[in-house]
Amino acid sequence: MRDNTAAINEIIGLLGDKQRKAYVRSFGCQLNVSDGEKIKGLLMKMGYSFTEDEHEADLIILNTCAVRESAEDRVFGIVGSMKKFKELKPSLIIGIAGCMTAQSHIAEKIKRSYPQVDIVLGTSAISALPELLLKALQGAKFSADISEYDDFSEAAEQVRESSFKASVPIMFGCNNFCTYCIVPHVRGRERSRRPEDIISEVSRLVHSGYKEIMLLGQNVNSYGRDLEGCISFPQLLRELDAIEGDFWIRFMSSHPKDASKELIDAIFECGKVAKHLHLPVQSGSSDVLRRMNRHYDIEKYLSIVRDIYSRDPDFSLTTDLIVGFPDESGEDFGRTLDLIREVRYDNIYSFIYSKRSGTPAAVMADSISDEEKGRRMRELLEVQREVSTEHYKRFVGRTMRVLADDVSKKRQGWLTGKSSEFIIVEFEGDSSLIGQFVDVEITGSMNWAVTGKLKKG
Repeated sequence: MRDNTAAINEIIGLLGDKQRKAYVRSFGCQLNVSDGEKIKGLLMKMGYSFTEDEHEADLIILNTCAVRESAEDRVFGIVGSMKKFKELKPSLIIGIAGCMTAQSHIAEKIKRSYPQVDIVLGTSAISALPELLLKALQGAKFSADISEYDDFSEAAEQVRESSFKASVPIMFGCNNFCTYCIVPHVRGRERSRRPEDIISEVSRLVHSGYKEIMLLGQNVNSYGRDLEGCISFPQLLRELDAIEGDFWIRFMSSHPKDASKELIDAIFECGKVAKHLHLPVQSGSSDVLRRMNRHYDIEKYLSIVRDIYSRDPDFSLTTDLIVGFPDESGEDFGRTLDLIREVRYDNIYSFIYSKRSGTPAAVMADSISDEEKGRRMRELLEVQREVSTEHYKRFVGRTMRVLADDVSKKRQGWLTGKSSEFIIVEFEGDSSLIGQFVDVEITGSMNWAVTGKLKKG
């Protein structure tokens, strides 16, 4: 991590006793949320407190997502609306960070068309924030750093959003270049953190009382391949499982092409690794997968699923699906529906394909109308609803260990949490239980959650 101590000290001296508030908003994936927590950690060192109201802020930082162009359009709309903020408070500093700004043409567009923006910060340049902020406080109209650094900010403090659930990035970037995805172009190639740094961070979190650790990466299954002599991801899971304490280990995302028998063995043999696997398939058609450049076919994918179910028929699987990829035929879509019925996912995260400039898929011929894509999405959701409604019944009559994480938004006096299987569980209980593991006897099921009662004793 670069030494930004001098810039931080200058900012502290410049601000003096003035109370400065920062508004930090992160869009998109959990890696972005984790980056946002690091941004807050740096700002806290510089004397900033935080507000959820951008109108109160002296500093606004939008930590952006670039996965879909619609996400970029949304951010540009927000940035445009902030012109009036600057007019009302000329001293306000506005910064744009994240995946959007890692694209040089976007950084140039911001500089050219949005004069209200003072700072532009790339995904791997978070530790440059104090230097850029200092320039802005000293009167610079525009400062940017979108360079790529192998800077994992090991010494960075984070202002975490939860006191009992923590995300821990284990690697950054992606080598897969799926034809629909912009991520390798904005986050760079795969770069793994050293295992000893990850183990040390997780140990500190567990000893501080965190109950759930989410390991993050674009493809965690390829962890360590860029480091000479590094342990594999399944070996890392076993090392983390050996840490003393009562906690769960989760991870995402897990690319099917690298989901090895060694990984499945680790999931079943490690007591603290959650009994759930998010395995994004994207399509049930091998032909579509080939055009997506996914590097596996449906038989390869199903071989992983069958291995898991041979060990535990009730194991929990979730997935990502893209509906309406360019020239997806009716037969291709039908195979996706068949896959949902065969695998029996507990949940799916589904998206209608939309073009993403800069990706190969954006220039592929596409004869599917928006109306047809919408129809297919509705049918897919209906099939998944039928599957999950039936599949969730398997939990009725069981006792599930649940990490209580919030009050229910539907029932007064009830709490909500997730089981090891990543199943939403709702139950009657006092808010003092939030952040704790509890045993819940499951008495009912729906298509999106199960309900139960606290087990006494």
